[in-house]
Amino acid sequence: MEENFFQQRTDLDALQEGVSALKREIGKVIVGQEKMIELLLAGILADGHILIEGVPGVAKTLTAKLLSKAISVGFSRIQFTPDLMPSDVIGTSVFNPKELIFQFKPGPVFSNIVLIDEINRAPAKTQAALFEVMEERQITVDGQSFPLQPPFMVVATQNPIEQEGTYHLPEAQLDRFLFKINVDYPTLEQEFQIVLNHHSNSQEDMISKVLPVMSAAQVDLLRKQVHQIHVEEKLIRFITSLVAGTRNHKSIYLGASPRASIGILNGSKALAAMRGRDFVVPDDIIYVSPAVLRHRLELTPEKEMEGTAPDEVINEIISSMDIPR
Repeated sequence: MEENFFQQRTDLDALQEGVSALKREIGKVIVGQEKMIELLLAGILADGHILIEGVPGVAKTLTAKLLSKAISVGFSRIQFTPDLMPSDVIGTSVFNPKELIFQFKPGPVFSNIVLIDEINRAPAKTQAALFEVMEERQITVDGQSFPLQPPFMVVATQNPIEQEGTYHLPEAQLDRFLFKINVDYPTLEQEFQIVLNHHSNSQEDMISKVLPVMSAAQVDLLRKQVHQIHVEEKLIRFITSLVAGTRNHKSIYLGASPRASIGILNGSKALAAMRGRDFVVPDDIIYVSPAVLRHRLELTPEKEMEGTAPDEVINEIISSMDIPR
């Protein structure tokens, strides 16, 4: 019986085929951005939410839309603006004059993949409306709870440069994102290929070629496989020591919570499965740690004035540790 369980646990062929198919479909339109796509797929397999930060025009929104097209699940897009109200996101109770009762009308958050564009443009009250749905996958309105159908994933984008008309995301909300992905400009060769593709075909034509290659049931099955990925106890201790190191580092004012340790564990499991292994190695942990930690750390005012990036401090902490082998 143990042998059968081992064989079932290590059979990652379907998962790798699914990931390859998703990458292939997204790659029909997106040039480069391999790390963003890899972390997005790892986020889906780890059942986490994703925050994507980058300057306008680097395909943040487009990639999220293509992801939902390649997975045959519900998709909704919410453009956050300063006048957006919580009811515009989660829904509201509407009076039914025929039955003389209030009925709940679900908002756009009732979907599977929810794209929130420019999440830092909405005021704190609207951002707070996402707290419950991101953590508990349900909405409570007038004392009644409405569960969301799995898979449920929030993909939010924000612009790191423009500050006018934006609001700082509360730390409690940032902590609910599994990964924060920083998207850079494409290389010169990649940009040449992007422009060449647009010269040859319209964006609508390219998007129309993206086909659904995975169902909601398949996503659920692959998530269960990821959950069974083996992690040695010494690696779990490495993860917790790494996160604890953010709480007493001289450059960090506010360190990461235990939710970050769980995030690194789940993210490294997903990455190991995507790389064809049924066990986590230290390189998986080191690879996902910056994406899990960078939005959960608050640097000291001195380091912020110096322009120090959280990734620099995270790499410094990892370099100072004994990496288990």
